[in-house]
Amino acid sequence: MWYQHFCKSFFCLMALTMNIHVAMAGDSLTVADITSGKYAAENLRSFTPLADGSSFAQISRERDKVVSYSFVTGEQTGVILDLADTKGARIESIDRYTPSPDGKQILVATNLHSIYRRSYIADHYVYDTVTHRLTPLSEGGPQQSPVWSPDSRRVAFVRDNNIFLVEVSEEMSERQVTRDGVRNKIINGIPDWVNEEEFGLSCSMAFTADASHLCWIRYDETDVKTYALQMFKGLAPEHEEYAEYPGEYAYKYPKAGCDNAVVTAWSYDLASGRQAQIALPLPHEGYIPRIYTGVEGGGVLLYTMNRHQDTLTVYQAHAADGRCVKLMEESVPRYIKEEVLGSITFTGKHILMPSDRSGTMQVYLYDYDGRLVKCLTSAKYGVTSVYGYDEGKRRLYYQAAGVSPMEREVYVTDYRGKTRRLTPQAGWNSAVFSYDYNYYVRTWSDVSHPFECDVYDIQGKHLRSVVDNARLKERLGQLDTPVKEFFSFTTSEGVTLNGWMVKPSDFDPSRQYPVIMFQYSGPGSQQVINSWSFGSMGQGGIYDHYLTQQGFIVACTDGRGTGGRGADFEKCTYLRIGELEARDQVETALYLGSLPYVDASRIGIWGWSYGGFCTLMSMSEGRGVFKAGVAVAPPTNWRFYDSIYTERFMRTPEENPDGYAVNPTVRADKLHGALLLCHGLADDNVHPQNTFEYSEALVQADKDFRQLIYTNRNHSIYGANSRNHLLRQIAQFFMEKMQ
Repeated sequence: MWYQHFCKSFFCLMALTMNIHVAMAGDSLTVADITSGKYAAENLRSFTPLADGSSFAQISRERDKVVSYSFVTGEQTGVILDLADTKGARIESIDRYTPSPDGKQILVATNLHSIYRRSYIADHYVYDTVTHRLTPLSEGGPQQSPVWSPDSRRVAFVRDNNIFLVEVSEEMSERQVTRDGVRNKIINGIPDWVNEEEFGLSCSMAFTADASHLCWIRYDETDVKTYALQMFKGLAPEHEEYAEYPGEYAYKYPKAGCDNAVVTAWSYDLASGRQAQIALPLPHEGYIPRIYTGVEGGGVLLYTMNRHQDTLTVYQAHAADGRCVKLMEESVPRYIKEEVLGSITFTGKHILMPSDRSGTMQVYLYDYDGRLVKCLTSAKYGVTSVYGYDEGKRRLYYQAAGVSPMEREVYVTDYRGKTRRLTPQAGWNSAVFSYDYNYYVRTWSDVSHPFECDVYDIQGKHLRSVVDNARLKERLGQLDTPVKEFFSFTTSEGVTLNGWMVKPSDFDPSRQYPVIMFQYSGPGSQQVINSWSFGSMGQGGIYDHYLTQQGFIVACTDGRGTGGRGADFEKCTYLRIGELEARDQVETALYLGSLPYVDASRIGIWGWSYGGFCTLMSMSEGRGVFKAGVAVAPPTNWRFYDSIYTERFMRTPEENPDGYAVNPTVRADKLHGALLLCHGLADDNVHPQNTFEYSEALVQADKDFRQLIYTNRNHSIYGANSRNHLLRQIAQFFMEKMQ
């Protein structure tokens, strides 16, 4: 009996392998090619518009110069910094640079080392554009999140959780502003892990407009519980200190419903050295998600948000006396989207507030008395980025989904509501504008064309090309490109969903193909887009191309909870995330299985992070439609994930116990199909705890599965050969299990 079963499996596998060989004949595409960057597209690089309005600056490809160019001609107009022509200190490369407000000095970062997603430490130097002298900002060790004072005389930075202030001169006189900073207890001027990750900031300090005070947010994480990641010797790189006994990286990570860091706002008088707390009205257990230089001489702007994240308040804080004046307040049903925080714009006379209060994201104009002046936009599917507001001409420049949820255009709207589309080409458009809004660089792509970057004047006249990706197009032309197409269908619940499909280049409609579904499915996300960023791993769907060469159709659907279709569609998953998303993926599998060229018995699903979570939810939804699935770095119980993200969509476990019971772990006994779990052991975002606890639930439910662990790798599972190995395992798992 066992022999007959072995022979049947062996010959089925051989038949699949033969089909794979035929599909790949004459084509050299490999996973290693994909992960090596061979098919990576060039995009706009280190682009900084300059104050003269007619030029911009970029770091040279060799990272040894900062060069200025003309918007109109593209010709070099000057060398702002050349490392071969400096006096004083010597450095080998430029990682980042920040001009002083007066443009006479440049803060240069080198030897950059990442901490979390946005934060890093580096050695910073001040370059004088007149004397060409390069001077270390500090001799006390690497610095984090340096900021210029508005008068260009000082730079503040953070080291070891404390703030330091440097008087910019040949001597670089340094003083320590705070002394209470202690790792895993008190942080000054930079956010803790959860505020950085979920509010999208890496600096929490700002000078007042008159440069008289430095203000910052202080995070007291004493009562926040610690999570420890175990570290091993590993390879590439090797950690010799862990050669015999493992070490650990322990940091404060507030989980859903648990204690957050206590946040307060502080000021430092540069003249007297006096330090004082700002009397900022803060909701109970509230957040301070932003601090900016204020619009008045002695003030800073501070945002506050309640723990439910459905109310955002903007204050002007007077640093000298700590008094705060409310400028405006935004309150919407369910939650305020995180991207609103970085899109609020302050001009000399107005505040521009993006809000989805009407059902789609639009931009509202307020005065500084908090009065609503008007709604400036009427984009059909919502505004997606705010590029700037020309106060003199009263024009708003922005990106929106005005034609389709799957595309983006760039628009300008004046105060009277007259709107002009600046990017007529269908696909995905974004822009960077010159300082005076007379020119812009448009980046465009679609699913079939890599990024193209071109310069236009504000009247829409094409001036020149910046990036054309000609080399990549030539390489892609040597491949047997698969067929990409969009589709839509209506579920059994009457919900219309959008999707894409990639078919083998030798697609035969008379055959029946296995299908691999990819999805992310997280709140506000979009995978079904007409952009070169399309595909399971981006890059024009190059990994999906590889999978089609193995004989698969690859498909993706954006289910309920995803973005681009208004607040009701996006926020309908509120308090029960995962339930409707999984249902829609199952409905997608049923729809695909009804197509004449799809083998309904061979449909797989995979995803990463939230996509891994939705993979597990979909495979245990109850309708056994999936033959195999792969979950990479999946959350498996929202009680294990961080407070800010989880509570934005779920509130706390105490408030919403039924919602938190919707998770893969409690559904482990319903898992249907072969499963591969993958996780990085050093994942500071979705902790390995998620996979370990879920795998234990599978064991006790007597469910077979496979598990891959990547030593010392984080949430992205990259570095050395890690990503190549991971993607190859995913492909091989589907090839084996979907025979």
